[in-house]
Amino acid sequence: MHKLIALYNHPADIIQFRQHLEQVHLPLVSKFQNLRAMRHAFDIAGGDNSPYYALVECEFDTRDAMQAALDSPEGAAAAADVPNYAAAGVTILTYEVAAQLRCERFSGDAR
Repeated sequence: MHKLIALYNHPADIIQFRQHLEQVHLPLVSKFQNLRAMRHAFDIAGGDNSPYYALVECEFDTRDAMQAALDSPEGAAAAADVPNYAAAGVTILTYEVAAQLRCERFSGDAR
């Protein structure tokens, strides 16, 4: 499994940032070919004075699948949209997941 994480710096206008991310940008990203899952969060913590306000995580089967999505017309449209809402800056990380563990207590079994 390969992941892409976008870490967004604190925006000047939180309401405008959230609206654009959820109503415009994420719908563009959701059209990526090969996208297995996508998650996002706001008000993320990272210790004292964390530079990050939000994150988006995209999951793909392989690095090649991720790269194909980024190189597609949908990927180009999403990349072109970033300056429209992320003027404060964004850091992009990609990585291969080394291991994924399933914990019984988190399996959904409500005991």
